[in-house]
Amino acid sequence: MPYEWLLFDADDTLFEFAPAEQSALIASFAEFDLPLDAKVFDIFHEVNLRLWKLFELGQIDIPTLGVQRFADLFARLNVNVEAEAFSKRYLYHLGQSTVEIPYANELLSALQGRFKLAVITNGISSVQRSRFTLSRLGKYFEQLFISEEIGFSKPAAGYFDHVFAALGRPPKEKVLVIGDSLSSDMPGGIRYGLDTCWFNVRGKTKPEDLPITYEIKDLRELIDIVKA
Repeated sequence: MPYEWLLFDADDTLFEFAPAEQSALIASFAEFDLPLDAKVFDIFHEVNLRLWKLFELGQIDIPTLGVQRFADLFARLNVNVEAEAFSKRYLYHLGQSTVEIPYANELLSALQGRFKLAVITNGISSVQRSRFTLSRLGKYFEQLFISEEIGFSKPAAGYFDHVFAALGRPPKEKVLVIGDSLSSDMPGGIRYGLDTCWFNVRGKTKPEDLPITYEIKDLRELIDIVKA
């Protein structure tokens, strides 16, 4: 049965996250007149990854994550900076970045009008709405489903319950989830009974315990899958 809805993750599926994160850190550290080197990036990535994993498990919320990562970072760096104030500037700069994954615009242009397109993201609301507003990609999507606004995050069933209610409860076999994450996108879709397409641009090994429907390394490959 052909798909009706294509649900796209945002970060590292449509937008490049690493350059956005890097530019936001550089700009924010400059505003607060703080030194920045490779060690800072390494510590931030470690702290940030740990907290996002807790968020996906439902153990912390987005506001806590947003501030705590900088509180932990500055504690490690022995720097006296107000974490909440810093977080606000970091999120502002993050929301200005619209670096696209290669061929994202071309893909969405080819799909528009043939499929209904929506975004499913665990990202922060102010950041994601800013990026889709400023970028070329926002015009393609009927809805943005952002975990901070919903109260549930991928991979929780409650997140997908909300999405399906908003979409008018389409048959699950007519919905395809496209994303890069093996901790949120793929398990969330699979557990909810949806077909999944793993965007594996980094060539990772496919987990044996996740029955992923499709795997692609280039967004253009999705066109042949959904047209089949």
